Amino acid sequence: MALYNQIDADIKAAMLAKDRVRLQALRGIKKEFIEGKTAPGSNGELTDEAATKILVKMAKQRRESARIYQEQNRPELADTELAEVAVIEQYLPKALSEDELMDELRKIIAATGASSPADMGKVMGAATKALAGRADGRAISAAVKTLLAN
Repeated sequence: MALYNQIDADIKAAMLAKDRVRLQALRGIKKEFIEGKTAPGSNGELTDEAATKILVKMAKQRRESARIYQEQNRPELADTELAEVAVIEQYLPKALSEDELMDELRKIIAATGASSPADMGKVMGAATKALAGRADGRAISAAVKTLLAN
């Protein structure tokens, strides 16, 4: 819930600063948070863990949109999307470097007792939960495959 309150405060600051790009991104985040709070099955509360998942999804969507805009030779739209990604990433945990990711995955593999590529599902379940918001799913998957193959 602290993240939700932080977004509210930052919206007010962006309004006062007349920072349109930041304000647009923050309003988009707040909209998604409100939808998360009122979604069927939710209890009207938004945990920071759920908020982080929403932010990761939003950043991924914006990056994909920017890539499509660049392919279609629309750099002005791509720049807007990338600017919003930069705002969203300010609220995400610091991303893991490749070495840090490998170290974390080695710990998870040891904890789950995985020893072969057949155990990948067990490791991926624990890894995606433990590393949510700090590493991309594709990067986790590739690193787990590499570690379990050895």
